[in-house]
Amino acid sequence: MEHSSVADQIYPIILCGGSGTRLWPASRESMPKQFTALVDARGSTFQATVERVTDASTFARPTVITAADARFIVAEQLAQVGVGADILLEPERRDSAAAVAVAALHAAARDPQAVVLILAADHVIEDAPAFAAAARAAAIGARAGQIMTLGIAPTKPATDYGYIRRGPALEGVPGAYAVARFVEKPNAEGAHDLIAEGALWNAGYFLFRADVMLAELRRHVPAVLDAAEAALEHATRDLDFVRLDAAAFGQAPKTSIDYAVMERTELAGVLPVSFAWSDVGTWDAVWGVLGRDAQGNAVRGRVELVETTNSLVHSEGEGLTTVVGLDDVVVVTTPDAVLVASKARSGQVKELVAQLRAAGHPEADAHRRMYRPWGWYQRIDLGERFQVKRIQVTPGGRLSLQKHFHRAEHWVVVRGTAEVTLDGAVSLVHENEAIYLPIGSMHRLANPGRIPLELIEVQVGSYTGEDDIVRTEDIYGR
Repeated sequence: MEHSSVADQIYPIILCGGSGTRLWPASRESMPKQFTALVDARGSTFQATVERVTDASTFARPTVITAADARFIVAEQLAQVGVGADILLEPERRDSAAAVAVAALHAAARDPQAVVLILAADHVIEDAPAFAAAARAAAIGARAGQIMTLGIAPTKPATDYGYIRRGPALEGVPGAYAVARFVEKPNAEGAHDLIAEGALWNAGYFLFRADVMLAELRRHVPAVLDAAEAALEHATRDLDFVRLDAAAFGQAPKTSIDYAVMERTELAGVLPVSFAWSDVGTWDAVWGVLGRDAQGNAVRGRVELVETTNSLVHSEGEGLTTVVGLDDVVVVTTPDAVLVASKARSGQVKELVAQLRAAGHPEADAHRRMYRPWGWYQRIDLGERFQVKRIQVTPGGRLSLQKHFHRAEHWVVVRGTAEVTLDGAVSLVHENEAIYLPIGSMHRLANPGRIPLELIEVQVGSYTGEDDIVRTEDIYGR
């Protein structure tokens, strides 16, 4: 049955504030896994998630809740797939309870009885029609006042997922059950036992009426709801984004919606579903969803293998990655970092990233290519008194009006036309032309053309760090 009435539409809320450190070095704080083409070369899991909820017969306009630093990545990737969305910006991570509270309040402002679907931006579901059908079926329970979840039929005794034990059938909700208990990630023996008794994987999908969730939040975690209400009440509009108030949002206790509500409420229901699903939380999981050759290998990029089996080899950039005589391994190469791990222990990459941070390695969080609201830059070379970057500015993009105290810069245009402001004078710099920016000069770079502007920047001076920037004007509000 398809719903055509706007009142029957489900309001999808996509949460994409995570950092995905277990998929380092491809996923980092500066460009988390949900925005990278790890699984499908055609786009990110965020884009696939958005496209999964675009059927207007089932879903209303989506809302994205993300970190403020990711706002332009979100906007750009939405534009690439031609989908409009409300974008709410979290000033800091306070876990999922605060995000769900904001989502419920945002939907309730349109319709207090709106049915809300909470979904993550980093999951892989190939069968979009099956997902939409499951959402419609679970929405029946949500409209009746239940807080529904989608329980995934397990395909193996996984120890890295939580489980849902089913209770009695829910009256009036075909195929659904009351939740008897949510079970934390078990050990191997516990996972076998849970599967034997028919337990389901907890994938973190929730469907509820906005007023029902708000009442449960008020009952169980009023401080979370108070903070969310204040954060929305004092939110500000920034271009196409809504910035939640930082002081108010920071008062929200840091807790998950599972702990805050789902494990306490008497309204939890679960709809078992059997479509293929993965949260691609580890490199082992990425290997599980990619196509594999006759030797069980999944490869991406420039890769050559000899007598290697059941492995994932992921090579980014122009470099060639080769592996000889290994089994059940993960090899990931990027222009500035390499990971080699056993598939079975790939979950420990998160511990590795923590160690890298503690040791002060910038590669723990920063990619060699750094995305900005106007485009991106990528370091080519770095020395004691110089740095070389490749810069791309999207059509219409404008960097801030800025100056530096410790470096001069040379810009060489290799594609497109640059509009350069230098101490108040504006000039156009074309392909194969250059301009010199002395130390202390006030300057700005913009792309007035219709194609991406690419240039090579050579910085020379006693210090070339990113914090040697004094901005006096910035259209992006940084």
